[in-house]
Amino acid sequence: MALAPDTKGSAQAGQNIDAPELRLFVMALFFIFGGITSLNDVIIPKLKELFTLNYTQAMLVQFCFFTAYALIGLPGAALVKRIGYMRGAVAGLLTMMVGCLLFIPASKSATYAIFLAALFVLASGVVVVQVVTNPLISLLGPAKTAHSRLTFAQAFNSLGTVIFPLVGAPIILGKLKDVKVEDLTGPALDAYRMAETQHVVNTYTALAAALALVAAVVWFNRNRLKGEQHEQTSLAAGFALLSEKRFGLGALCIFLYVGAEVSIGSLIVNYLKQPAVLGLTDAGAGAYIPYYWAGALVGRFAGSALLRVVSPGKVLTFNAIGAIALILISTNTHGSVAAYSLLLIGLMNSIMFPTIFSLACEGLGPKAADGSGIINIAIFGGAVVPLATGAIADGMGSLALSLALPAICYAVIAYFGWFARKPAEAVDAEAFA
Repeated sequence: MALAPDTKGSAQAGQNIDAPELRLFVMALFFIFGGITSLNDVIIPKLKELFTLNYTQAMLVQFCFFTAYALIGLPGAALVKRIGYMRGAVAGLLTMMVGCLLFIPASKSATYAIFLAALFVLASGVVVVQVVTNPLISLLGPAKTAHSRLTFAQAFNSLGTVIFPLVGAPIILGKLKDVKVEDLTGPALDAYRMAETQHVVNTYTALAAALALVAAVVWFNRNRLKGEQHEQTSLAAGFALLSEKRFGLGALCIFLYVGAEVSIGSLIVNYLKQPAVLGLTDAGAGAYIPYYWAGALVGRFAGSALLRVVSPGKVLTFNAIGAIALILISTNTHGSVAAYSLLLIGLMNSIMFPTIFSLACEGLGPKAADGSGIINIAIFGGAVVPLATGAIADGMGSLALSLALPAICYAVIAYFGWFARKPAEAVDAEAFA
């Protein structure tokens, strides 16, 4: 889910750079920010238990994280245009590092609000790095292989969403003592929270060190992109595209898709902990998070082949209907069937973001880059829909019923896929100038 600002760099001037070592580090960036985003699914149940939060309050983790896309996306793009891709990547990495280190005072103060602030800073850095990565990977090699490099790099993003929870869940969730937080008060409660959140701190401190190392390598290569140029564009021109039905509906579907995907991922641990499902501990349920994201990884490779022979709109509709069916199966069954049908939604999610994105931007021509920037602001759905899903869970007293909201999101996506199954007519660029 990477922002692609309207930029015109050396790639367009035929000055692509054959720098395999830089490609490696850009792929590392995809891996890191994908993994960091998926770690939210691990720390949500941890913080929920330690701070005795309801689901709405726990979902503030995702709200603060994904709000950065709405607030930082455009300023981040402006920053990259001003200082360039490589220095922009360094700025994003250092911001991510600061966000990780802010977990230290958050733990020492045992204050939930400081954890949320740390997550917002961390996410702000992620957004800046995402502004850089797609166009940068396109620059680093022959133009004719740019698409394959980008696809390969995005696979690293999915790999990160699998590996980070696989490693992080046992560390973050596996240390909770047999203590009822609600029985503790005052200094005893603060001491317990400080001790238990130290496992979160250790994880993110290690990430900060890794980010500093990657930032240093990128900084030493900051002058590798010779002749880099960026074109300033009108924000109003991008937002005007929302009046075009296909594009506007596609932007809405990005909002709903990210919201649905994040909502389900955020609830996996608490859902599987339910006695009627698997009745697992936090650590036991956390071990299943990678299966959800692995489905997206596998489906991305399989879907890339399928989309060559089947209408993307029809595949999108099929997958969205499949996600709805899996929600219905999960919420109306028990045990392993309920658990694995929920996890299989990750497989249905796999092709949704790139397919919605490409279908929405189809026919935009020279306005495609403007559309790209605006559509990616819709990733803010990852802040809004999970919060609303948590509120439904609290109000209805049921996680199963709260999944009705993601199901509605998928229904709208299914409609968009069917609506966009036919090639788009070219949009009149002059109308949005």
